[in-house]
Amino acid sequence: MTARHILLTGATGGIGRATARALVDAGHRVILTGRNENALQQLARQLGERARAVSADICSASGRDALAKACHEIDTLINNAGINDFGLFDDCHSVESQITTNLVAPMLLTQALLPVLKTRTDARIINIGSTLGSIGYPGYTTYCASKFGLRGFTEALERELADTSVRVQYIAPRATDTDINTDTIRQMNNELGSHTDSAETVAASIVSALEDGRPRTYIGWPEKLFVRINALLPDVVGSSLKKQLPIIKRYARSGQSHGSR
Repeated sequence: MTARHILLTGATGGIGRATARALVDAGHRVILTGRNENALQQLARQLGERARAVSADICSASGRDALAKACHEIDTLINNAGINDFGLFDDCHSVESQITTNLVAPMLLTQALLPVLKTRTDARIINIGSTLGSIGYPGYTTYCASKFGLRGFTEALERELADTSVRVQYIAPRATDTDINTDTIRQMNNELGSHTDSAETVAASIVSALEDGRPRTYIGWPEKLFVRINALLPDVVGSSLKKQLPIIKRYARSGQSHGSR
């Protein structure tokens, strides 16, 4: 595959770091972005000459403007940055920040970079969603809303840009062993028997999707099956989750659990 010039948001999180390494190992050039400049510079040094760091807050207009100016050579945007607060919705104080980080910021960053991407003969926009962008799950109400929105944005934009050189792709990991899954979430997943992937597994799927161009990738079995069942028979999945609700609420009430990708 021809080497790409990629902007990766959320580069210093668990999935971000693993993806940055996998992309560089595959021969691509990567611009790493995030808010922690020291962590970005350290990661860029570790990855070598194919990586460079641009510190920016994609939730701010000034941050997005800075990236647009620094990324005039890119042909690929990977919207990976994300945050989550696990807990009951009545106690959620991060509705605005989750929706902004997970949905509004990637939409506005994509809009800012589209003029550059449209000039490329083969450009890509890859949005990192979640299984919970297809299945409403207790304890993740705001996160689900943001990821449902990101999935809808991806689908609509993919169709809107069908007559251009820009392909739009959606990748939905299941639970992943990063800081977005806090100890509380890990304990709950263990009790529920939920499967968890490594960040490296997700990164490999991202690189694979970049290479083959498939529009949608759902990671993990049986989660990808549940996504299909939920689309056709949501009450079946709802009944199954209702049985898990006492366990979920017990962990959700133990305190808000904030994590970032």
